[in-house]
Amino acid sequence: MKINIVGKNITITKALEDRISKKLKGLEKYFLIAEDDSAKVLLTSYPNKNKIEVTIPTKAAILRAETSDLDMYNAIDKVVDKLKDQIRRQKTRLESRKDKASPLYEAFLDYDILGQENPNDEIVKTKSIAPERLSLDEAITKMDLLGHSFFIYLDDETDKPAVVYVRNDGGYGLIETE
Repeated sequence: MKINIVGKNITITKALEDRISKKLKGLEKYFLIAEDDSAKVLLTSYPNKNKIEVTIPTKAAILRAETSDLDMYNAIDKVVDKLKDQIRRQKTRLESRKDKASPLYEAFLDYDILGQENPNDEIVKTKSIAPERLSLDEAITKMDLLGHSFFIYLDDETDKPAVVYVRNDGGYGLIETE
């Protein structure tokens, strides 16, 4: 796997580069990552925290995680732990569905990450909704009134389903369907 590291407001030292490379290459024993796959790592330094974002597009799936910490090395460890957790959860879901014929299942190597399945990975509730036709502002207002972190609605302009959500940075995000 190739690793592209970009820094914003931070100098990428050899030690940081080595730590990131070592940790990300360790993921190859859990998930099939080809030599020509390229991991994109963005390091950002803010006055009160350091943030790392990692995206690894593979043929089977896209692995993505981000985290923040006061210490960049701790942030690197946390983001790799999140990526391992993603891999473990997806493998557990595929195994529970007995979907071992799936091409996605072949990307997971027979290496047990934690030694046991997580019982919290099963679906415990299913809910059906009938999306209302709303404007974006109305959808945000309803989401805030309900105290939810996302809201599904029919956009009154496009007449298609859309999702508005609260971003980690405090703003709002919008997912539109094509």
